Amino acid sequence: MEQGMSSRLGAVLAALDAGMDIVELGHPLHSAVPALPTQPGFRSALMQRHGDRTFDGGLSAANEMMVMGTHVGTHIDAFCHISHNGQLHGGVDAVASQRGGAFDTGSIDELPPLVSRGVLLDVAAHRGRDHLDGGDVVTADDLADVAVAAGVAVGSGDVVCVRTGWARRYGDAAAYLGTDGGCPGLVESAAHWLADRGVCAVGTDTLQFDAVPDGGIPHDLACHRVLLVEQQISILENLWLEGVAGRGVVEFVFVAAPLRLVGATGSPLRPFALV
Repeated sequence: MEQGMSSRLGAVLAALDAGMDIVELGHPLHSAVPALPTQPGFRSALMQRHGDRTFDGGLSAANEMMVMGTHVGTHIDAFCHISHNGQLHGGVDAVASQRGGAFDTGSIDELPPLVSRGVLLDVAAHRGRDHLDGGDVVTADDLADVAVAAGVAVGSGDVVCVRTGWARRYGDAAAYLGTDGGCPGLVESAAHWLADRGVCAVGTDTLQFDAVPDGGIPHDLACHRVLLVEQQISILENLWLEGVAGRGVVEFVFVAAPLRLVGATGSPLRPFALV
């Protein structure tokens, strides 16, 4: 086992031994989950119901079929999700990499589990608000100011969770998507600030991570370009940060793992914090 992974697992075990709580950082999946028009939303149907077939001794089983996009609900982006000028991270030809219907490099099955220090940067609370408004932007200066105020230094290998409070609208798909009014999010300077500190992943409580203007469509996804293509830093979207923020927690043990979907551009995720 690699030394880095061993030390991170040791931190998790120590946290559990100390009686820490597990706090969910993601949303449950159901048919009303907000989804972009480019993604099939979550659907589930019972394909076999109790009573459809009964085995000897009276045993019966039920099971379902689920259909969803890989960027629906709480999820993580693979490095093949975004290209720039025809290239993925490392100068890989994006078109050539996707031939055959699955990516042969940068896909989500290549991403290891995330077991690391988590850092909450609560931008909304720092501005004295429950949530940011549609189109509000989070800059490098904002992240630096929040970190100083919280007394935390963002460093190498951290998973940084940026709270805008937008997840409070998650139950209203139209409002959450920001078609009328936009969504809050990060801008390019914030992505560079995070990359300069060597973080391994960044997540927000919004659907598109980048700030979205009125109309619900981001201009250029600059943060996606910087983090996924240029710096190979994972992006997590649709986090639920209200629970950990409500505890006044700034640092915690972050644990999550994507599904090993071969050749896929992303995966559903169930992240949690040990606090």
